[in-house]
Amino acid sequence: MITPSNTNQPSTRFEPRSRGYLTYLVVFLGSVALMDGYLSGIKASAIPYILQEYAVDAPTFSGLESLVLVSTFFVFLLNHLADVIGRKLGLLLLILGLGLSSLAIVLWTPALSWFMVFYAAATFFTVSNLWSVPANEESPAARRGRIVALVAAVGLLPLQALLPPLIAERWGLDWRWMYGVQFLFMLPVLVMWLFMRETARYQAADASRRQRGEKRRFDLGLGSIDRRDLSNIVFASAIIACLLLFLILYLWSGYYFIALNGFTLTQWSRVFLAALLLLMLGTWLGGVLMDSIGRKRGLIVGCVGCGLCIAGVGYLPGAWPVVMVAIAGFFFGICSSWSMIYVPEIFPTERRATCVGWITAAGRIAYVAGPALAAVLLRTFPTMQGFWIAAGLVMIIPITIILLVNPVETRQRPLEEITATD
Repeated sequence: MITPSNTNQPSTRFEPRSRGYLTYLVVFLGSVALMDGYLSGIKASAIPYILQEYAVDAPTFSGLESLVLVSTFFVFLLNHLADVIGRKLGLLLLILGLGLSSLAIVLWTPALSWFMVFYAAATFFTVSNLWSVPANEESPAARRGRIVALVAAVGLLPLQALLPPLIAERWGLDWRWMYGVQFLFMLPVLVMWLFMRETARYQAADASRRQRGEKRRFDLGLGSIDRRDLSNIVFASAIIACLLLFLILYLWSGYYFIALNGFTLTQWSRVFLAALLLLMLGTWLGGVLMDSIGRKRGLIVGCVGCGLCIAGVGYLPGAWPVVMVAIAGFFFGICSSWSMIYVPEIFPTERRATCVGWITAAGRIAYVAGPALAAVLLRTFPTMQGFWIAAGLVMIIPITIILLVNPVETRQRPLEEITATD
């Protein structure tokens, strides 16, 4: 059984933040998550324009994507910084990275090579999930799942479905502004950042480090990660990689409906809007579910739902493919809430962001394997029927891992109690 990381950190009691500050934190961190989620999912609407703009076919683009997204393996560098310089400054780097890379796509992508560079840069920042760390550290134990899931749900407001038709069709702007709009969104988020306080748990861990006479070191956690940390990193990375692999395949649904089934961008955006709304609902209910029946059972429910819904998309008649793609979004929301809630819970404060960074980095093997697998499946199944079966089968893997590993249950337990367990 995988156990939480042990730590010498004292079992400190932290006074809960005020209701007003927690409300602000949900809005602020939710806005950061919204930038993250938007840039992660906008490819589903932008990809037909990308293929047309640069005269490249879908399998070739997916193959190139698998190469440039190797850069996302190094996201642990950003997350480790948040353990060295603090959560607040770490979030500032994340916000600037998301916004400025979006602007670069608008200004400096005349050729496919330049687009891939800045697309990889934007994707690099979306994979850190750094915003989930302060959300976990500031939430009361009894409601941690609900609050973290609420932050994640705010981050899933369906701008990816609402904005592309306005940008490309109604306003007549270049499709690149599907990405560039996040530069404009960055500006009010930076204003909100000014009011963020450093988390009490990070301050306590930093004070304890100073009392021990230890300096802040940029060592990527190699001097502090123990065997339990490593076991948890391997376990969680495998789950995250499977979830991301499913998501990468799922996002080809835009291509499936527009290029293969004759949907207009507006028609597809309605489908995408339904999927994103259900994704939001699933993410929030995932937190409620995991606070009620536990983290492990909640993840299994989400994986079963995703697999069953997506596998039949290529074979179902009439409007059923649209319905199944949308409902799959709901169940993926449950899976996504697990990664935001459970992963930061099982590590001590002094290396929480670093370990989350290593997990997101290792899990990003899906960003290489996913596009490569998609390229093979697109060539093998031009009508994409077998493509969707393969996507559904992917979700069997996380269920198998959970049943074999039997990880520790963290439901409604204080973070200090979790990480102090032997």
